[in-house]
Amino acid sequence: MNYIPVGLTHFLVLSAVLLVLGIFTMLTRRNAIAVLMGIELILNAANINFVAFTRYGAINLGGQAIALFVIVMAACEAAVALAIVLNLFKRQGSINVRQADQLRD
Repeated sequence: MNYIPVGLTHFLVLSAVLLVLGIFTMLTRRNAIAVLMGIELILNAANINFVAFTRYGAINLGGQAIALFVIVMAACEAAVALAIVLNLFKRQGSINVRQADQLRD
């Protein structure tokens, strides 16, 4: 079997695709859960970059440590954001982000 060697370029292209999909999801969706999924895609794109540059660069384990920190931060962000979404649903009856500004009242 002929294997295609996977290089830094492959990881950067995958990361760019995830970044574009995440930004597209954030900008086009009104559902708060979909917006959170777009944010998670963007964070995963950053993690792929950190780990790829660690593997193919001169950094030893810095990228994996930063990626682990980003995963922990994303979990905390998801917990806080889901609490806000539940509050939005309880008060408005939907999770449309266009109605989120009414929570100030």
